[in-house]
Amino acid sequence: MPTAIVTGQQVPGSSLENDLRSLGFDVRLAADATEAQVLLSAVPAGDRVALVDGRFVGHPHALRLGLTDPRFPLAAVPGAVTAQPAARPALARAVACGTSTGGGTAVAVDSLADRVVAALVADGGDVHRPELGSLVAAVPADPQTRNEARQAVAAVDDEAVRLKSAVKSRDGFFTTFFISPYSRYLARWCARRGLTPNQVTTASLVTALIAAGCAATGTRGGFIAAGALLIASFVLDCTDGQLARYALKYSTLGAWLDATFDRAKEYAYYAGLALGAARGGDDVWALALGAMILQTCRHVVDFSFNEANTGDLAATASTSPTAALSDRLDTVGWTVWARRMIVLPIGERWAMIAVLTAVTTPRITFYALLVGCAFAAAYTTAGRVLRSVTRRTGRTDRAARALADLADSGPLAETVKGLVKRGLPGLAVPAVAFVGGAAVVVCSALTDFGGVLPVIATLGYVLTSALAVARPLTGALDWLVPPCFRAAEYGTVLALAANAGVNGALPAAFGLVAAVAYHHYDTVYRIRGNAGAPPAWLVRTIGGHEGRTVLVTVLAAVLTAPQFTVALTVLAVAVALLVLTESIRFWVAAHQGGAPAVHDEGEPA
Repeated sequence: MPTAIVTGQQVPGSSLENDLRSLGFDVRLAADATEAQVLLSAVPAGDRVALVDGRFVGHPHALRLGLTDPRFPLAAVPGAVTAQPAARPALARAVACGTSTGGGTAVAVDSLADRVVAALVADGGDVHRPELGSLVAAVPADPQTRNEARQAVAAVDDEAVRLKSAVKSRDGFFTTFFISPYSRYLARWCARRGLTPNQVTTASLVTALIAAGCAATGTRGGFIAAGALLIASFVLDCTDGQLARYALKYSTLGAWLDATFDRAKEYAYYAGLALGAARGGDDVWALALGAMILQTCRHVVDFSFNEANTGDLAATASTSPTAALSDRLDTVGWTVWARRMIVLPIGERWAMIAVLTAVTTPRITFYALLVGCAFAAAYTTAGRVLRSVTRRTGRTDRAARALADLADSGPLAETVKGLVKRGLPGLAVPAVAFVGGAAVVVCSALTDFGGVLPVIATLGYVLTSALAVARPLTGALDWLVPPCFRAAEYGTVLALAANAGVNGALPAAFGLVAAVAYHHYDTVYRIRGNAGAPPAWLVRTIGGHEGRTVLVTVLAAVLTAPQFTVALTVLAVAVALLVLTESIRFWVAAHQGGAPAVHDEGEPA
């Protein structure tokens, strides 16, 4: 149990102790700084500890934000400071400094907690200070200011602020106006009944899988039920994040579940629609796979661009004139919502899919999805290309490492890369990656099944892939390299399976692309969590993007169509087992090992 040490003179009638206990703290009282230091040393090393001035006046939610957020080792609000176990030594040093004569930096009111914060900062500590907005957190110096602070507390509805802050400040139009107005109350209902965000995330997944099952029936009633359940799943998907923010229950495992389950839900629903259409005599597996490929490539564009512009470049990201124009457009109300809807984020996308499922056919649903996602991809990619070519700064080594990890190069590309003496200049890098990928996809699509031309094109693809990553990816448009690789690999699998012309080939290809896409998403989430890329043995074992592309084209050339279908199925199962086993092992170990808690704010699209 976390411990809160309340220091100094207690104020009669104060609710401070009750507020701290309601937040889960075991409250200890210290008459002075020396006693606080003794109590601090007695708290078990594995427990969170907080120092709170006995004169503190403020909202309970201000204390909650300052003292219970699991994402930050050190955090503080005026009159209170907390440290998680990893930061306990720094807190102990700061308390020792604060108890010494003249220790710390001058503060407005002589408060041990504030002196400790000043000492932590002077010692190089990264102390998180939450944005309180209208919430009050203060240590009044005299009765008059205390009364004024209490009046300010009474003037603001603590619970209303907490509910409002549970909703993301930036979200899509559909989510903002059609989901969040009531899902926040569902999040509070879940919090008051002890439900966790992970439980709600799981409920959202189960609901979406049931929706996919209803769509797979192929009946009008099943399609209507599927659309309704998909919206219900999205409501729960919004609720889990709002519950995490409302109750400050963030976790490494929760972020991973939230992100990966979103992909699993959407792609399982695509499969359900394809199965339902097949029951009605309409084969739309190629459309379903195309929609999954397009959506995944959209996300890879987002992830690659964002990773290329993080780290030391965050402060200079606005040096592009295009970025400056975008910032100006965000100051005009209607353009904000229009631009958010154009990119077809998850809320708008799922709403469109749900409505079209209920009132039209799977084929029409996929056509609309492909057109909408293609337009959104063109819009976002064009904007990011303009930002990149007009920016006036370079990219960091961290960004180059992240892009190299996202490239997912295997043994073949790495071997050829080692033979290359010099890398390509400037814009030739993404150009070569695009040309090599486009060549193998076009050859696979236009060659009759069993031809050798795709194999020859794939050997060229290995060379172009190696050339693209021969030097660090620090060029203006080098972030386009990973999306080109994804489109090449996935598109080749789609083209070969479609040309096979036998039942089961496209569903098997759908399974293979889903397994590989999971690996690529998992790579993104590891990079986001500062955990690095998946282990090298995994990338080598599953071949890298170029190795898998070579293998699939060779299988298509040497096997019959039915044998190729079996081979795709076996490959899909093998890749899925490997990547899922390693991914689950990693994220569970990270969660149990006390990795910093995070929460994914949803897809950037």
